[in-house]
Amino acid sequence: MVFKNVREWLEAPAASVAERGGRLNVLRGAVARVTTPLLPDDYLHLANPLWSARELRGRIVDVREETADSATLVIKPGWGFDFKYRPGQYIGIGILVDGRWHWRSYSLTCPPNWTDPGSGKRLISIAVKAMPEGFLSSHLVGGVKPGTIVRLQAPQGGFVLPDPPPSRVLFLTAGSGITPVMAMLRAMDRRDQVTDVVHLHSARTADDVMFGRELRDLHDRHPSFTSHVHLTAEQGKFALSDLDATVPDWRARETWACGPAAMLDDIESHWRAADLSQRLHVERFEIERSAAGEGGTVTFGRSARTAEVDGATSLLEAGESVGVQMPFGCRMGICQTCVVTITSGHTRDLRNGDERREGDKVQTCISAAAGDCALDI
Repeated sequence: MVFKNVREWLEAPAASVAERGGRLNVLRGAVARVTTPLLPDDYLHLANPLWSARELRGRIVDVREETADSATLVIKPGWGFDFKYRPGQYIGIGILVDGRWHWRSYSLTCPPNWTDPGSGKRLISIAVKAMPEGFLSSHLVGGVKPGTIVRLQAPQGGFVLPDPPPSRVLFLTAGSGITPVMAMLRAMDRRDQVTDVVHLHSARTADDVMFGRELRDLHDRHPSFTSHVHLTAEQGKFALSDLDATVPDWRARETWACGPAAMLDDIESHWRAADLSQRLHVERFEIERSAAGEGGTVTFGRSARTAEVDGATSLLEAGESVGVQMPFGCRMGICQTCVVTITSGHTRDLRNGDERREGDKVQTCISAAAGDCALDI
């Protein structure tokens, strides 16, 4: 019995990686368990930075310009990445800049189990649009180099395309909101499952359309796929009242929408008025902040680190700013991955101003300090 237990312990996969890691992953798990917690990963890292037993990692292998302010990052994931994600899901990516790890979440733009035609290797891709207020997005678009090692979190998210897809589909996107939909379109194309699909995308000018050439190619190759590009600099904001003319059967279509918060608010209201909310799937990239805390000193109890923050800085960002390994997922208050317990003081929900106090669990991505507070992390 003792021998059996030891064998199971040795052969279990290494922590925090996909179960389908094959024999090499079993070997890695065994090495990580029969030696000290630090030495195996140190030796593996010396051989190859992607051979980590403690965390998912990846190497940026290519940076491809999409528009003047956006780029696709092609990444080779390390051991343990699960390539069988669902089209539309996102990953967390951490990158070291000036001695600090910065984390954000980005939609995967490639289909599951994507193999690069040039190298024959399984890779993943994300697309990033540089935002004026976004330090990390600007760095990823304009400063990151191929060969850079990044940290990764496993794919997650419920904004996904079913397999097989519905017979009639409508995609409504704007700006970088096109990124999860591109994974869906590429998956449909790869699986030869392009059903009756209409895609209505808004961008400021033709030069601002991410994946513009690929959308035209899909439109030309698939008679069942229709691409409408709405240029707001020339035509103004797309009016949902024009849907009846542009997509007469929109009420009969399963709809996926992703873009700026105001656009999604309008879409949700329009579908609700038509009693069609159950046919609408929405992905939000932004937190709608209607309240701010007072700010203060945030203490991270287990690490004994502190951060002085204002009332607009989330607890998640505060922890990351001083090097605390904060759990996170969507960074928008949806997935509950970032929940921790308040051990003293008060916090305030950035969306609605609701206050949390000692003993309460709080979502760090959408909460800020309401005076001095401490967290159990």
